[in-house]
Amino acid sequence: MALDKNGIAKRIAKEVQDGYYVNLGIGIPTLVANYVRNDIEVEFQSENGVLGMGPFPFEGEEDADIINAGKQTITTLPGASFFDSAMSFSMIRGQHVHLTILGAMEVAENGDIANWKIPGRMVKGMGGAMDLVASAENIIVAMMHTNKAGESKLLKRCSLPLTGVGCVKKIVTNLAVLEVTESGFKLLERAPGVSVEDIQKATEGTLIVEGAIPEMNL
Repeated sequence: MALDKNGIAKRIAKEVQDGYYVNLGIGIPTLVANYVRNDIEVEFQSENGVLGMGPFPFEGEEDADIINAGKQTITTLPGASFFDSAMSFSMIRGQHVHLTILGAMEVAENGDIANWKIPGRMVKGMGGAMDLVASAENIIVAMMHTNKAGESKLLKRCSLPLTGVGCVKKIVTNLAVLEVTESGFKLLERAPGVSVEDIQKATEGTLIVEGAIPEMNL
């Protein structure tokens, strides 16, 4: 059974380690803050100028002035701080963020990522994604394995305009956990009830399968 968006976020939360500073991109990545273990200390950063984000607020407890980069209302943890964009991007460009979690429309087998523009659609610009992919040493992508037409989004080469080149380290989709290697997408785990054959059919890029592939432990 393929994961939903919350399932993807729950699996990615297992990658977050004690003491990490983590940037959460728009979309599925924002859900990761809801699933991080309670016994570790993590600082979530949002590029609009927040350090110390907590889970999403319950209905009726939202504060419209406290939002993330995706304009969603958020909570903040004790000790959280607010600052301007210059300070925020100094953190990012200065490589003070240990882990960046981004969404993507396409990822290529060499680690290229396209997550900012679909030709013909109006967009305001690439935004902070270009800084994140250029500066981060550890990038995990949260995405659906295929598009609505059932076509693979894990490709030999991206067809959409690139955000970054050769930067993605790991991908968590609704079907699998994959590591980007020099030889292609290495399959590490599969979603509960999803077969290796299902993942192979959904992956256009080179898929490396070595030995028995365990199911994700959620």
